[in-house]
Amino acid sequence: MKIRFNEDQTVVKQIQEGLQKKDGYCPCKIGKLPENKCMCEEFRQQIKDENFEGYCHCRLYYKEK
Repeated sequence: MKIRFNEDQTVVKQIQEGLQKKDGYCPCKIGKLPENKCMCEEFRQQIKDENFEGYCHCRLYYKEK
């Protein structure tokens, strides 16, 4: 298993700028809730799933099998 950034540097830059504006909370989710702090709870659960391969909700990270 490997976690990496999106290969599209434009997406990475935009999401990182959004994270800075929202104090580290996912810019794609509503509300500054603990489960929305990057790396969000949704993606952490997907990481635990050995069959999951794909992007997090905002497409900043990609999990490879």
